[in-house]
Amino acid sequence: MIVTLTLNPSLDRTVEVPSLQRGAVNRASSVRLDPGGKGVNVARALLANGVPARAVLPVGGAVGRELVERLEVEGVAMTAVPVGATTRSNLTLSEPDGTVTKINEGGDPLAEAEVDVLADTVMELAGPDAWVVVSSSLPTGSDDHVYARLTERFSAAGLAVAVDTSGPALAHAVAARPALVKPNREELAEATGRPVRSIAEAVAAAESLREAGAAAVLASLGPDGAVLAEQGGVWLAECPVGVRRSTVGAGDCLLAGFLAAGASGPKALTTAVCWAAAAVELPGSAIPTPDEIALRADQALLTDEFDGARMLTVSG
Repeated sequence: MIVTLTLNPSLDRTVEVPSLQRGAVNRASSVRLDPGGKGVNVARALLANGVPARAVLPVGGAVGRELVERLEVEGVAMTAVPVGATTRSNLTLSEPDGTVTKINEGGDPLAEAEVDVLADTVMELAGPDAWVVVSSSLPTGSDDHVYARLTERFSAAGLAVAVDTSGPALAHAVAARPALVKPNREELAEATGRPVRSIAEAVAAAESLREAGAAAVLASLGPDGAVLAEQGGVWLAECPVGVRRSTVGAGDCLLAGFLAAGASGPKALTTAVCWAAAAVELPGSAIPTPDEIALRADQALLTDEFDGARMLTVSG
């Protein structure tokens, strides 16, 4: 079983609008409410596709109660740990051309004792050699070393740790030598302090994170696919997308697909981009079904030869 730990979960409202006009009254064409937070989405994607998983998350206040209720309705296996902080809400505005505007609350920080309880819960649930996904932004005011300490603790217990976060928290976590990190293009550039404008630069940045401590790097590049750098090699995989409805949660589906397919090698990477492509064609942070993913099984393109002149898509 794969256990996910989300320190900053959310309730995500997605509003689809014909076009977004600043300073004007905008009419919604549809509205949906989904459980949110990176680790929560990873668990949702795994469970929806028949992979045993459990989400561990802190919850507080009325929003936290509604988040738990919605996860229960989805049948998501979870352990909700009550905390003093109120669970945050996020807003996504989605336009027909695939443009997504996100307004995320920072979230209230957790007490050190609450983080310890969450970590203890993960340790109780995770079996020998299991994967633990430590994933989400940190609540405002949190210690940037939290994920590094969690990585060290879980790794010492023999667990394989995947980290998906950003900013200084990602840099510190990399130094704690996790089994896998999953940055997006912007996070990859920030963590390495170098521009990521081309496939070649993305590969170089991923290798730089490996040198800094991560055993493997799965870097999502938006419309340009994803790069995997690990001991066995470096690959780029892409999967075409028809109508882009929402990119929210697509990176989480990428990580879920990678773990579901064995968490190593080109086959896992091509599976991962199929999961992500299927997610992009769905509204909000809806999770793709096995049938929706299977439609893309023959569409993924894989290469280990990189054109240094190929630039990344500006919107990626």
